[in-house]
Parts: sequence; structure tokens; C-alpha cells
Amino acid sequence: MTNLTAAGQGILDTIRMLEEDRLDIRTVTMGISLLDCLDSDGPTARRKVYDRITGRAEHLVETCRRIEAELGIPIINKRVAVTPIALVAGASREGAAGCVEFARTLDRAAREVGIDFLGGYSALVDAGATEADRALMDSIPEALAATDLVCSSVNIGSTRAGINMSAVAEMGRVVTRTAAATADAGGLGAAKLVVFANAVGDNPFMAGAFHGVEQTDCVVSVGVSGPGVVKRAVEKVQGAPFDEVAETIKKAAFQVTRMGQLVGTTAAERLGVDFGIVDLSLAPTAEVGDSVARIIEEIGVERVGAPGTTAALALLNDAVKKGGLMACSHVGGLSGSFIPVSEDIGMIEAARIGAITLDKLEAMTCICSVGLDMVAVPGATPSSTIAGIIADEAAIGVMNHKTTGVRIIPAPGKDVGDELDFGGLLGRAPVMPVSAFGSEALVARGGRIPAPLHGLRN
Repeated sequence: MTNLTAAGQGILDTIRMLEEDRLDIRTVTMGISLLDCLDSDGPTARRKVYDRITGRAEHLVETCRRIEAELGIPIINKRVAVTPIALVAGASREGAAGCVEFARTLDRAAREVGIDFLGGYSALVDAGATEADRALMDSIPEALAATDLVCSSVNIGSTRAGINMSAVAEMGRVVTRTAAATADAGGLGAAKLVVFANAVGDNPFMAGAFHGVEQTDCVVSVGVSGPGVVKRAVEKVQGAPFDEVAETIKKAAFQVTRMGQLVGTTAAERLGVDFGIVDLSLAPTAEVGDSVARIIEEIGVERVGAPGTTAALALLNDAVKKGGLMACSHVGGLSGSFIPVSEDIGMIEAARIGAITLDKLEAMTCICSVGLDMVAVPGATPSSTIAGIIADEAAIGVMNHKTTGVRIIPAPGKDVGDELDFGGLLGRAPVMPVSAFGSEALVARGGRIPAPLHGLRN
């Protein structure tokens, strides 16, 4: 009887998490290798790419919908990540124009299989850029303006190689151009572009997902959500000491991760591919009840951004990872807590009233999963300032041996106090002020910031 009661309680807990705490699987992402699609003839390579994606992901959406219906677990996004396209497009040597045609091919394939986004329009240039890498970076504004479902990323630094400051300067210009190229959609292209340091090849979340060359031919990975579940758990230990709070978060993260592993292994088995990883990142939305900022406030700060915010985030991130690792043997991706401004109702409100600033966000990124995410700044912000922001985030990642990224939107025609509204999961972003002092001389130096001493471990 005791076991039956415990099982029944577990079922009730799961139902409550789904119905009251907005628990969902944020994404099931299929990673597909395109390495054997390389061809010196561009049209032939693109035909191979299209056939590979539509063949491998043909049943992805259908399978996820069946799992949703059978398990009663919402799967919000079905996505595909592919080999960084700079590696694929380089064989045909068609320059930026050819890269754009690859982007169009990816978009057509994504539409054909019915997914929400496709990631991997990417280049890895932390140690230097090839001709193909430079062509892809140059093509990003046009590629993201010409497509709807394609997402892009560029890795400009790593703990092992240092920071490619020439690429940082170029990506400052690319972000500016991408926002301008999609001005009629509020600079949406920049919301689909991430600049990374220490990027990982098993990340299931957009916009930074790509299928790493170290991966097998095809894998399925899962990104969980769960801020509502964790917040509800923390509410039950108001006034308790921090070690009790940490234990409570660990138990909640365990439940969330178990559900993610069940969905991922089921999807992989039915699709006949390998199971990759569960990414433990708490992924918020702009909806009430689904906010990482609210968890931090529940831990004790009046508003996210107040003194103590970074300490609360550190406790949250660590407890989520510890709880998740107990629940799943294959954990990877970014795994921690996302703090995207536009995608978290608590962050949106804090930005509106000035409780949180870019400087405080930068401090928090020493702890969180990624970095400055979905931050809107004035449209007139110089590209050198954006490059300086990218360099600062890269330095945090490189020096701390962690992934950091920048997804920043210079809001066309908007200034501080205005707001961008993308709708859906991308949410809405108050335009935040940037420093009035420039970074032109720093960015103009180019070259590479050397790898830190601890990057030489072997």
C-alpha cells in the first residue's frame, strides 16, 4: 500500500507540474551531420543538404506530437540543428552569395518537415577564419533577412584559443547590418543570431544550436523548461536557510529532468537515431508563471537586479545541475539558467523600471547558462560598442571556461524607453541604455587576445 501511495503521489505531482506550473519540454532537437554533403558544385551540395534534412527529419514533428498525446507532456518546439554551414559551403567556394543560397535551402527543408527553427548557419572562428568562414559571416544579414526559420551563430573565442578580436569587430558590424536588414520586422534577424565563446556542439536551444563535428550522424536531444516548477518549490520553503532551498531546487530539477529524459529516449527510439543529451537549462517565457527572474525574487531579492541577485542565481544554477545530473546520465548542452530579457516576464518588468541594467546582466552572466540574451539597445548604437559588449562576454567565458554568448538587437528607429515586441517565445524587450563612451580604439586593434594560462591544460 505504501508503494502504491507513493506512486499515486508521484502521478499527482506530475499532473500538478503540467497544469499549474507550466511544465513543458521546450524543445526536441534533431542534430543532423551534413559532412558527407560536401561537393565542389554548389547546386549539387545544396540538393544533398535538402535531401539529407528532409529524409532524416521527415517524421520528427509527427513523432513528437504522438509523444505529446501519449504522455500528456507539451513539446513546444521541434527543431533541427546541422553541421556548421561554413564547413559545408566551403567546398563549393561560391562566396557570400553561395552561402545565402545554402540558407535558402535550409529554410525550404525546414518548411518541408514542419519544424519551428533550424540552427547551424554557423562558423567557428575562435582561432582564425577561413575564406569560407569570412564569406558566411559576410552573408549573415542577407541570409537572415531572406529566410524565416534559419538561425545563425558564430563562435569567436574559446579558452583554448583565446578571443579572435578581428572576428569580434566584424560581428559587431554584422549584428548592426542584420538588424538593419530586418528593420521592417523590428530587427528580428538579430534575434536569430548569437555570437559565442566556448560554443558547444550538443546545444538543443536556438538560436545557437549547431550539430558539432564530434557528434554521430544523427541524434535527438531535449531542452527542458521548468521555471514554474522550481518557483513553486521555492515558495514552500520561505524563510528557510539556503541549504534547504538548494535541496528543494535539486528535487524539483530531478523531476523535470526525468521527464525530459523520458521524452528524449522515446523520441530517439521511435525515430531510429541515437539519444543525445538533456539540456538542464531553465528556459523562461514572457508568460506569467514561467520566469527565472521570479525564482530569484522568491529566493529573497525585491527585484531581479538588486544586490544579492548574482548570489541567488549561483545557488539556483548549481542546484539545478546537481538535481538534473542525478536524474539523467546524458546531460549536456548549456545546462543552467537562461536570463533572456525579452523572454522572461520578470526580466522585462525589471528592465522597464531600471532595476536591472546591462552592467548587472554582465555580472550575472558569470553564473548563468549563456550570456547577454535577447537584449534590445538603441538602434543608433555604434557597431564598435556592440563589438565591445561581445568582447566583454567572450572574456567572461574564456577566463571561466564556460559558454557565453551575446544575442543583442540594435532596435531600428528606437531609443531608450521604447519597446520591441516580437510575440511568441521571443517576447518583448524594453530598449536598454548602453555606455555613452566608445570602444572604437579597442576594437580597431584586431588580432587575437591570447588564451589564458589555464587554457593550456593537457
